[in-house]
Amino acid sequence: MKKIIVLTVLLFTFVVAFSQKIYKTKYDYQADIKVYVVEHDYQADLKVYVVDYDYQADGNKGLWYFVDYDYQADKKVYFTDYDYQADLKIYFVDYDYQAGWRNTSKKYLLY
Repeated sequence: MKKIIVLTVLLFTFVVAFSQKIYKTKYDYQADIKVYVVEHDYQADLKVYVVDYDYQADGNKGLWYFVDYDYQADKKVYFTDYDYQADLKIYFVDYDYQAGWRNTSKKYLLY
């Protein structure tokens, strides 16, 4: 019985740790990472698709769900005005199958 409880807790922790619930901060010092939205997909480190429901935003695949409160978020981001201020450059795509990493060396930012 203890093994089942431990495995359940570990599984839940694993799923939560890699989900992509995002909160947009007002100030850069409140954020975990700073993000810049580029004009073209080839300029991006990550192509992002915004999903409609939080359960769709699992894994570190560029599927983001924006939450209303910071305590609901896995990551807090600040959108910068200039690319040189950003830790991560993203491009918003129109379809979920287009989302994904272009620069996998920055993947650690969203773990």
